[in-house]
Amino acid sequence: MQAIKYYISVFSVALVAALLLSGLGLFAYIRYMVAPAEAQEIVGIDTLATDTTVLATELLKKEPAPAPAYMEEPRRTSEQDRLCGDRRVAHPSVGTTASSADGSLRITLIDKRQNYGGPADTREQMIHSPKSANIHPNGQKYYINSLEGASTVVFDFRTNKRLKVIHHEFTAAQAGLWAKPSGLWPVTHYTTRKDFNTFTGKPVESTFSHGGRYLWIPYYRRSFDINAQDPSAMAVIDTETDEIIRMFETGPLPKMVQTSPDGTRIAVAHWGNNTVGVLDISSPKPEDWNYVGRYVVDYELPLNYSLTTPVNRDSGSGYALRGTVFTPDNRYLVVGCMGGEGGLVVIDMEQNRYLGRLTGMMQNTRHLVLHDRYLYLSVNTAGYVQRYTLDSIYAAIGRLSGKTAALHGAENCQVMPGARTLCLSPDGRYAYVACNTASQICVVDTRTMEMIAHIPADSYPVGMDLSACGRYLITTSQGRNDCGGNAVDIYKVERK
Repeated sequence: MQAIKYYISVFSVALVAALLLSGLGLFAYIRYMVAPAEAQEIVGIDTLATDTTVLATELLKKEPAPAPAYMEEPRRTSEQDRLCGDRRVAHPSVGTTASSADGSLRITLIDKRQNYGGPADTREQMIHSPKSANIHPNGQKYYINSLEGASTVVFDFRTNKRLKVIHHEFTAAQAGLWAKPSGLWPVTHYTTRKDFNTFTGKPVESTFSHGGRYLWIPYYRRSFDINAQDPSAMAVIDTETDEIIRMFETGPLPKMVQTSPDGTRIAVAHWGNNTVGVLDISSPKPEDWNYVGRYVVDYELPLNYSLTTPVNRDSGSGYALRGTVFTPDNRYLVVGCMGGEGGLVVIDMEQNRYLGRLTGMMQNTRHLVLHDRYLYLSVNTAGYVQRYTLDSIYAAIGRLSGKTAALHGAENCQVMPGARTLCLSPDGRYAYVACNTASQICVVDTRTMEMIAHIPADSYPVGMDLSACGRYLITTSQGRNDCGGNAVDIYKVERK
């Protein structure tokens, strides 16, 4: 009888312990996996979110993320806490790693530069809302566009030490930098401003030209133009000296800039008013460069906003032109519509005219990359990577008879919400995509168009670039409402 009582007692204790452990496990699951789905999306630059509660919860359940050690975050205000929530911000520590299930790929966070707490040896005060990253073709340095810092920060690729800060501030003293006005981008609001070329610029994206000699950087807006209604500007940096050597006007609110494969053209897509500009840069002399095209996509957006009260120009900006590529034969310029009715804009560079839009892809296309006869698209809100064969693109262009033509044959890969910038490995085997909402970098195997790995990034990743060797990935995390962001993450990719 005593033995029976003893076993009953042991069983009861074990049962209670098991229930306690199960309860703790359930609490942890709800706390760290489900809770983020309740957080509201904070609309910021390039977001254009339609479903403000979509997060990566379901995908994270299926593909558990590595458990990184998180760096300390500076104290936030109560308003930031309300907007961000406890688990909305991620700061993974150096050493965080992830691998594909078959072991063919391993990605590790090997260094970072952050403008918040964390170790002093990785702290970088010039990183302020970093928008994009560009690794120089020679692999010796890279450039980070610090949007709210109004600067481009130059780093040594081998040591990740800061080499220089290029400030985007202009006075009358820089008047000699400006190219002759093209007449394509008239001033319509600040017509009485005498010092129109005196301003501070917010750098967005970048592209190299002339074999890496020059770096082109458009500005989101001029500092005095609070609602980005008048012409913005674009700087050209000589990468041998890392000095600004030329300035051009642009249309309102330029974002993406791209160099043609033959190196003779620069295209600028204007988020602000449904227009695209193209410059001839075929000459080796900067003084010879000039605009040769201004293209209106269906209609030019009228801009009649206040001159004293800011409005959200990231929403309601027509087609919100973003991703930009030239076809390999330099014949067509293709631009993604992140807003409006969506689609891909086609401009015939040979005939020098806008042809129309290709339709059929998912809405909210953000970034475009051409590689190995495929066009890859990142789909922001839904969190997808799509691709089409270049042959199907040409075929659809041939069917453009009016404003639109349907594009067929998409291959789709679901990644995580907020798919922004994407890069392809040199051999085209892998696609890397910065998933902003999920605070993850996702890896897609392009042979199967399946996501095979993902690794945490500082919230909220937006820009990235991959080294020419394919072994190093640099990402930028911009942040929202002063939550997260303000970080540059450097990853190493190892393949078998």
